[in-house]
Amino acid sequence: MAHVVVLGAGLGGTIMAYELRDALGSSHEISVINKGSEYSFVPSNPWVAVGWRERAAVTVDLEPVFKKRGIALFPQGAKRLHPDEKRIELLDGSEVRYDYLVIATGPELAFDEIEGFGPELNTQSVCFVDHALKAKPVFDELVRNPGPVVIGAVQGASCFGPAYEFAFILEKALRDAKVRDRVPMTFITSEPYIGHLGLDGVGDTKGLMESAMRERHIKWICNARTDRFEPGKVHVSEIAEDGSVARTHEVPFSYAMMLPAFRGVEAVRGIEGLTNPRGFILADKYQRNPAFPEVFSVGVCVAIPPTGKTPVPVGVPKTGFMIESMVTATAQNIARLIAGEAPDAVPTWNAICLADFGDTGIAFVAQPQIPPRNVNWASEGKWVHLAKIGFEKYFLGKMRSGQAEPFYEHLALQMLGINKLKQPMRENAE
Repeated sequence: MAHVVVLGAGLGGTIMAYELRDALGSSHEISVINKGSEYSFVPSNPWVAVGWRERAAVTVDLEPVFKKRGIALFPQGAKRLHPDEKRIELLDGSEVRYDYLVIATGPELAFDEIEGFGPELNTQSVCFVDHALKAKPVFDELVRNPGPVVIGAVQGASCFGPAYEFAFILEKALRDAKVRDRVPMTFITSEPYIGHLGLDGVGDTKGLMESAMRERHIKWICNARTDRFEPGKVHVSEIAEDGSVARTHEVPFSYAMMLPAFRGVEAVRGIEGLTNPRGFILADKYQRNPAFPEVFSVGVCVAIPPTGKTPVPVGVPKTGFMIESMVTATAQNIARLIAGEAPDAVPTWNAICLADFGDTGIAFVAQPQIPPRNVNWASEGKWVHLAKIGFEKYFLGKMRSGQAEPFYEHLALQMLGINKLKQPMRENAE
């Protein structure tokens, strides 16, 4: 009997455990290590921050679900991974040993890399549900006492979609509160242009995003290096193509939410052969670490190089659909290894995204996610907002049921003709 451990119970880790149980059956042991027993649907956090969702609506208690599926949960959290010994030291001093490990920790948020940055200092965050809940009373105060707003993403950030979503959702919430006319809004981003998204754009995301911002009177600053935050003020350097400072900006705010750069979590950061200098997990095309072949990784913790050089560092996002492809390939490859066979499943790394704007939105498909692409499409409409709500309900239902792949998801994918976007490629079919 093999023991497979999943480190992390976010989007990637939770569905990883479910898919492993489906792939391995009941004859092998599956464990999940996480800080706490709660799963939170991160895409709903912008709604939480403006009061459109409560915590209970976007979280799942994993203990009863895991128990039903025969998955052990260690809610103590990991202190340090020791891959040379195939063991994980937990925060309470105990340890868990494994035959195979899937790292799905997500990132550590690098607020400390910029002076005055973060929800404990001068800015808000929608990265975690606790951050979003903390941002709600600050939003309420903004409604009571309107003032300028700054939204965006700092240098090194790799997750730009939520910044755009929150800018438009906040704008809609301010309109609903009848105070939008007293709230100047500025979008500040490290991207070289609006709609770059860390992907060099998808379809006409540049034109669509710029048009949406103009329509809503949101100004923007691109190629922005955020230098520091002060109470009610952010200092930004706009960087030219040659790396020089083209101009500087001092932007006032009553409310600010900017996404940070990510790095690997402390439990894995700095392990030679396992991580890159930022602490992200090195992986081959099978999601397998070259130095420790029994270690796999999925999700935001995976090291992916940027799409190209930009004046200000911009990372590559790991979208939900891309993560699901990583998960499916990893489950199949571990099953093959346990059966004494070589891994052969390669994730497709495609992207299907729904960016909600509060009452409308933009959807895009990138196949593959990293250009050049076979499919490069984006579209705007009210249907995107409705689809995002539907997806939230569907995905949380999946988490609460413990099902990795309900029948209706397969049916929907086949009806849309995009089943190949998620299913891993076989090596002999490349």
